Amino acid sequence: MMVQTPIPPHILYPDSDGKPMAENTLQYGWIVRLVSNLKQLLKSQVAFVAGDLLWYPVQVERPPAPRQAPDAMVVLGRPDGARGSYKQWEEDNIPPQVVFEILSPSNTMSEMAAKQQFYQQYGVLEMYFYNPQSHNFGVFNGLPRR
Repeated sequence: MMVQTPIPPHILYPDSDGKPMAENTLQYGWIVRLVSNLKQLLKSQVAFVAGDLLWYPVQVERPPAPRQAPDAMVVLGRPDGARGSYKQWEEDNIPPQVVFEILSPSNTMSEMAAKQQFYQQYGVLEMYFYNPQSHNFGVFNGLPRR
């Protein structure tokens, strides 16, 4: 019988994906503006707002752990505060209700479709995609279809 050593949490759920927050100053400015305004808008509510923070929706025993780092996310019902990442099972199992993606020149349609599918699969209710160069704006409802 082979005994497997548990994988340490920092290996399963790293706090960084090694990717930059933004590819350019236009995208970065939109992310900062969005997160700042959301924090201001929700300051009187119990709400966690973050930008470019890894979200792990489920706990796993072996890598890779499903994850996504929305450009901005809002989690109503969770207190504000510092976190290295958002591990949903440590947050009363509350997923982000709203996520925002600010598109950069390298984003592809298939990448955005995969993100939309991930967000819908793990319980995000509203998804907003904005391209600051073309000014295209997409809104998607993550509620299950009837």
